[in-house]
Formats: sequence, C-alpha cells, structure tokens
Amino acid sequence: MPIAVYLLGLGIFAQGTSEFMLAGLLPNVAADLGVSIPDAGLLVSAFAIGMVVGAPVLAIGTLRLPRRTSLVAFQLVFVAGHVVGALAPGYGVLFATRVVSAFAYAGFWAVAAATAVSLVSPDAKGKALSVVGTGLTLATIVGVPAGTVLSQHAGWRAAFWGVVALTAASLVALLAALPAGRPDHGELPSVRGELRAMARPALWVSYLLTTLSFGAAIVTFSYLAPLLTEVSGLPSGLVPAVLALYGVGGLLGMTLGGRTADRHPLRTLFLGIGGLAAASALLALTAGNLAATTALVFALGLTGYVTNPVVQSRVFTLAPGAPTLAPAVNTSAFNVGITLTPMLGGLTIDAGFGYTSVAWVGAAVGVAALGATLWAALAERRTKSRTKPGAATARTPDALTAADSSERAPSCGSRANKRGRRRARAAQPHR
Repeated sequence: MPIAVYLLGLGIFAQGTSEFMLAGLLPNVAADLGVSIPDAGLLVSAFAIGMVVGAPVLAIGTLRLPRRTSLVAFQLVFVAGHVVGALAPGYGVLFATRVVSAFAYAGFWAVAAATAVSLVSPDAKGKALSVVGTGLTLATIVGVPAGTVLSQHAGWRAAFWGVVALTAASLVALLAALPAGRPDHGELPSVRGELRAMARPALWVSYLLTTLSFGAAIVTFSYLAPLLTEVSGLPSGLVPAVLALYGVGGLLGMTLGGRTADRHPLRTLFLGIGGLAAASALLALTAGNLAATTALVFALGLTGYVTNPVVQSRVFTLAPGAPTLAPAVNTSAFNVGITLTPMLGGLTIDAGFGYTSVAWVGAAVGVAALGATLWAALAERRTKSRTKPGAATARTPDALTAADSSERAPSCGSRANKRGRRRARAAQPHR
C-alpha cells in the first residue's frame, strides 16, 4: 500500500475529528456564544448539509485539475474556515464557517477516494478505501475524545486550533508524497463523460444502499450517550470509554471489510447489514442490562463499519468512467444517511417511545438496507446472465456488439489459421 494512501487517511482523520468532535463541545459552545444547546446543535446539521451539497459540486468544479492540487486547495480552505471559526465573535460567523469547512471536507473526501483507488491495483481498491476510511474511525476513537478533553481544559476554541494543526501537517505530507500532475493518462476528463457513465440504475441502487446501511449504523450511535446513562444505568464518567469501544469495533470492522470487499462484496454486505440489524434489535430488547448493552455497542461498531469499504469500492466498479463524480455522490449518500436517520430517531423519542426506540429505528433501516442489497444482487445476477454465451437475446445493444465482435474474432482467426496450416502442409515435400 503506497504511503500516500495512509496520508490521505491522515487527512480524513484530521478533518473527520472536526466533523464529530462538535457533539462533545456543544455545552461549551452554547455557553460561550450565548445560544441554546439545540441552536448549537444546528452546527452539526450545517456541517452535514454542507457535505451533502459540497461533494458533487466540488468534484465537478475541480474535475480537470490535478488531484494533488485539488486536495491541497480543499485543505487550505478547511484550515482557513477553522481559523475563522476559532476566532468567531458570534454564532452566525461560526455557523458560516461550518458550512464552508464541510464543503471543503466533502471535496477532499471525494477526490481522496478517487486518488487512493488510482494509486493501487484494481484488486486492492477495497483495501485502499478501508485505509482512507480508517482515518474517520480513528477520529471517533482518538480525535473526538481528545478534542473534548482539550475543550474542557482550554476551551472549545482550542479544539479548533488543534484541528488546524493536524490538517496543516497532513497538507504538507501530501504535498511531499503525492505525485504532481495528473495521475490518469489519456484525454482530459469531462463532466459530460462522467455524467454519462453514471447513467446506470445499478449505481443509484448502490447509493441507496450506502444511505441505508450507514444510516442504520449512525442512528443508534447518535443517541448512545443518553441511552447508556438513562436506560442502561452507566455512570456518565464512563460514557467516553464505551463510545471508544464502539470506535474499536468500527476499526476492526473497517479492517475486516477492507480484506473482503474486493473478493466477496455482496457476502460482506449481507453479513454486515444482517448483523447490524440483529445487534440493533437486541440492543432495543436488552438496553436495561449494562453488560449486554456494552457488548452490543462493540457489535454495532463492528457490523456498522464492516460494509463501509464495500459501498465505497462498488461505485468505482459500477461507474469506471466516473472516477471522481461517482465517489463524490457516494459521499453525499453517506451524509444523507447521517442527516435523516438521526432525525427519524429524534422523532420517535419526541413521540414518547424513549431512547430504546432509536435502536428499533436502526433495526428497521437495516432491514431496508438488506432489501437494497438483495436488489443489487439480483441486478448483478441479471447482468451476468446477459453476458453469458447463448444469452444474446437478453443483451443490451452495446454489450451485444462488444460480445459479438469478441466472439467472432477468435472464430475467424481460427479458420484462417487452419487454412494456413493446410497450405503449409501441402507445400512441404513428401518423405
């Protein structure tokens, strides 16, 4: 694995820490800026919305730029946004910097995924993407707790300065490690070409699968702290340790998923999402038992993240002609899940069903994700059956033309070779 792939993961770690650490900074931010905690919580939603919109927009806007140039530019904007955010005099300025930073982070995610895939062989795409994605998992294990501790001792603005330092270090490292210029050979990419390559129904089924699978994983995590303290009876001082256990499970899941994503993608999806739905339902049933809940928190992290390398690498397989735009839209799909499912979980809590209801939401969304996986598997089977010999009537015109030309060429060549060998034997003197 090239060192540049690990450095891309470092960039995701630095920026991903900012994405998630705000959940632990909300009380300090609200008190310092004179707003309510729900208003401060809108800063999280602003970041997610910026991610949804920013990824495809910036992927298209920087399509013809060298990838190293785009990655460094995104990091510079992200650093600038956090410098202004750390110095923000009021809530409005901080809100604006969260949107701008999310735009830059979304662009970095999309181009980083495409860059990582371009640096490895085709059979290592899933592993490379798992390395990049591990940066986000480590952000939940190390970066978020560290940001919380830093804000408790030096204020929430210190946590922003810490993210600035981490991102700047990643920027310098990527400048040194990534090749300059364009890694792809051939003609320049075009927006029209990438849009044309994305006009495949199977690709959009994959985006639905991304939204549902990660949404099922994130909805319970979003309300895990109050569930642990209010339902399971965990002392509040131990909540960070249990949340870190979730992150350890996610790290293990990401590693396992990276090893199986390229060889057994659909099997990994079925097992991971099925395990996630089962763990969510068990959590809803046993939330009053602290020991069972603690074990299931680890299982949620493991099963929630094991599918991540698969849903990221599948879009490159389904849309090889859109190596930048396809992963960018997939980044948006992740953030749609991050935005919508916690909102749905919040509605069930407000309706009076309690914190365990979010685990039932996770189980239900997981079942829906299993349905999307089955849909993707059936579509893939139909595609394979159309390309088998003797199935010409079911082929698409493009596939038929390509297949027929490839099947006719060897046949013609073999007849010509046979005639040539007969002439050669006839011309030889008899012994």
